[in-house]
Amino acid sequence: MTFPELLSHTQVVSIVGDILKIKADAVGLGELAMVENGDSIPSLAQVTEIDRDDVSLQVFAGGKGLRSDARVRFLGHSAQVTFSDEILGRVFNGVGEPVDGGPNLNGHRKINIGGPSVNPVMRVVPTKMIETKVPMIDVFNCLVESQKIPIFSIAGEPYNELLARIAIQADADVVVFCGLGLIFDEFYFFRDTFENEGVFPRTVMFANRASDPIVERLLAPDMALKTAERFAVEQNKRVLVLMTDMTAYADALKEIGVAMERIPSNRGYMGDLYSQLASRYERACDYKGAGSVTLLAVTTMPGNDVTHPVPDNTGYITEGQFYLHDGMIDPFGSLSRLKQQVIGKVTREDHSTVMNTMIRLYSGARQAEQKQQMAFELSAMDEKLLKFGDLFKERFMRIDVAVALNDALDLGWQTMAECFEPEELLVRENLLKRYFPKQ
Repeated sequence: MTFPELLSHTQVVSIVGDILKIKADAVGLGELAMVENGDSIPSLAQVTEIDRDDVSLQVFAGGKGLRSDARVRFLGHSAQVTFSDEILGRVFNGVGEPVDGGPNLNGHRKINIGGPSVNPVMRVVPTKMIETKVPMIDVFNCLVESQKIPIFSIAGEPYNELLARIAIQADADVVVFCGLGLIFDEFYFFRDTFENEGVFPRTVMFANRASDPIVERLLAPDMALKTAERFAVEQNKRVLVLMTDMTAYADALKEIGVAMERIPSNRGYMGDLYSQLASRYERACDYKGAGSVTLLAVTTMPGNDVTHPVPDNTGYITEGQFYLHDGMIDPFGSLSRLKQQVIGKVTREDHSTVMNTMIRLYSGARQAEQKQQMAFELSAMDEKLLKFGDLFKERFMRIDVAVALNDALDLGWQTMAECFEPEELLVRENLLKRYFPKQ
């Protein structure tokens, strides 16, 4: 990698951890620089704070071994990502460099990441659905184009398996995957799954692994979102962005903030956590006269605490959540605030009825389970509800179930018919005549 001849800055003020502070002027926030440390290979760094002529840089390779006579050459631009059709099927690290052994992309177009979110005038009211073939999403909490929605979960739950399944099955033109702090097994799980399932030709991977520099964890989401934006705006693509795990991103913000001696706010996180998260989530958009970007991101909750700063702030930004626990998407803890934009409008007329009736019956099944556990006498209806609850978990709540939306609606009617008489469902007569299975 070669760089143009640039002015060297040598007035090093301090080196604290991975933060290098120097005296410089005419420098922009977020600008990249090369740090030359004697005979060592130059290290990439990014400007993270400016106070008059005091410039703080986060050194990607870490501050270990940096000398007080280090030279800093600013590149005159922020981090950039390569954009072209050639990036489909490729794997990049957190700074946009290929890590899959494929050909380099030096001659291709580079785009600055970041920038303002979309002008509201250019946003379209969401009216289209992205079918995932996951019944607990498609039937009960539809994923709508341009929606930003998290998957709330805890460590150990199969959220990576769910995310991979959505990537494989989702009705989207392009899938942009962004992994944050991935361990070795997670990285190769996603890579092998995408390759084996044949979805790599429409997928771009940005993977920041746990062993990579922490500052790359902050750049990877912007790399993925800028790539998604360009596919949507320039090629009219329906783009689905999948991220895991935004808590790792927030922890990276906290770690860098502490290193820069910023005063922490709630539980050690910086006071701008909400703004940092919102500026990423707000990239989701349905563009007027172009494509769309839909964002689905895992947010793990330490200690299963929904009041933790990361999920708490996320809930104020996003349009609902999918709550994954015990290996299943919980119908009661999950919510899609945009589902009413598509249910019964772009989906089948019985969608709303099936959704509401099955949730009501499953709620009754949960109550019947409690009665059974407490050794109360069960009624005939309780027995039916218990049977329905078991079938509902097996056919709909397991994340490995893959069913198209209309087939899932038919399966819903079939499941209800196996447990109840038509009049016990309390639904409209015309829908019963049309969709309730004939004996």
